[in-house]
Amino acid sequence: MILPTARPLRVFILAGEESGDALGGPLMGALAERAPGGAAFRGVGGSRMTAAGLQSLFPMDDLTAIGIGEVVGKLPKLLGRMRETVGAILADPPDVLLLVDAPDFTHRVAARVRRRLPFLPIVKYVAPTVWAWRPGRARAMRGVIDHVLALFPFEPAVMARLGGPPTTYVGHPLLGELGRLRPGPDEILRRDSQPPRLLVLPGSRRREVAALSPIFGKALGRLVAAGQDVEVVLPTLPRLEEALHAATADWPVRPRIVVGEEAKQAAFRTARGALAASGTVTLELALAGVPTVGAYRVPAWEAFIARRVLTTPTVILPNIILGEVAVPELLQEDCAPGPLAEALLPLLADGPARADQLARFARLDALMSTHGVPAEHVAADTVLAAIAEKTRVP
Repeated sequence: MILPTARPLRVFILAGEESGDALGGPLMGALAERAPGGAAFRGVGGSRMTAAGLQSLFPMDDLTAIGIGEVVGKLPKLLGRMRETVGAILADPPDVLLLVDAPDFTHRVAARVRRRLPFLPIVKYVAPTVWAWRPGRARAMRGVIDHVLALFPFEPAVMARLGGPPTTYVGHPLLGELGRLRPGPDEILRRDSQPPRLLVLPGSRRREVAALSPIFGKALGRLVAAGQDVEVVLPTLPRLEEALHAATADWPVRPRIVVGEEAKQAAFRTARGALAASGTVTLELALAGVPTVGAYRVPAWEAFIARRVLTTPTVILPNIILGEVAVPELLQEDCAPGPLAEALLPLLADGPARADQLARFARLDALMSTHGVPAEHVAADTVLAAIAEKTRVP
């Protein structure tokens, strides 16, 4: 088979969670623009991928699980959806199989498809976190996945060192959001005014909200007790709004809960500081120039396992990219009201702690640069090149 030009490129794209859906939608749009004959899509995705032209085989939520306990509970459904997905690919083979995020599910789909369709190009969008845990996954991917699209600039070297598939840094989608994350002149004035506006972000999953909201609320109480007045803004997703109103009802400082991407970015542009659950949001805050304390807590049995498999000294993305600890990281026992308040106080005031973190954040632009080319365009071009490489005539 050669790369088709007279008909649309047939793409089977598979995402398993909201972060993958957010990546998959723009990639689909870029492929439709840049493939010689356009592109047609099948697979599994959410609202953004549906808006880009995907009719999902089944609800993407069927694949969303976090933590060992949740995966075990959903295992029968996950296995059924895996069989259904593999069957759909084999019944009508596409020109390329794109796996977006959710490695535990998508890699198993890819392995089953590879055995039956050895010449099908398979591309993975988002390198699994082999730099943090289970480094053997990199080498295991090599016989199944032809190319990996990486979101972080350090990942190609890590994948090469660990014996993984060819990997290309395509850029992070957040680079395209900088104009909406960074403040204008009036917003800079609000960042510097009193009382300081503090963002509180207890996570994007219900389990995170349940675990972190009480701790974050008590940390706010410690700030108030220390004489630090704050205006608290809590950006969230529509599906979590009701839960967060309930979870914050007894906070000593009632937050202003804002919903949706536009409201969140507006809050980032005027924030003086942030208390955030570990995750992509810490990188978003760093790129927005908002001094941040990162925190996380999981059940003790999960922490016991994590401490024995993690291979990185930090789980905060800006710290990993910078190669140094810029964002204070309070995990497990350290994720407690007193330590959180103590870490936040110097970031809200003008002084060396705040200036040092902002200076470190300023280095991220150069480290993550794609020289002005949108991440989804770099990703689409890399996919097309991987297809051409896999299907070229010897």
